[in-house]
Amino acid sequence: MKPLYKITFLNAGKIYELYARKIASGALWGFTEVAELVFDVHDGVVIDPTEERLRDEFGNTRVLHLPMQSIVRIEEVEKKGQSAIRDAATGEKVVTPFPLPAKPR
Repeated sequence: MKPLYKITFLNAGKIYELYARKIASGALWGFTEVAELVFDVHDGVVIDPTEERLRDEFGNTRVLHLPMQSIVRIEEVEKKGQSAIRDAATGEKVVTPFPLPAKPR
């Protein structure tokens, strides 16, 4: 079985936590290559809005080239946890709320 990595990095004032199967020093100097991103597959009714947002943003990405200075941590893990987007200042999760129906006027 291929190793699984948890990558924590800074992007646009937020801390992203993604999972991937491949990590390498990039061909571009100063970049780390992150490939084979892993997302949860939900067959049921419950959908994690953060996971969906990450899948929308990175789902078609073959290789993510991250500047080394943006990487906070890379961990080799046994199993996938919950992907997250956190506020860089507070560390609190940034939750994307479900759209609510508009109030009738």
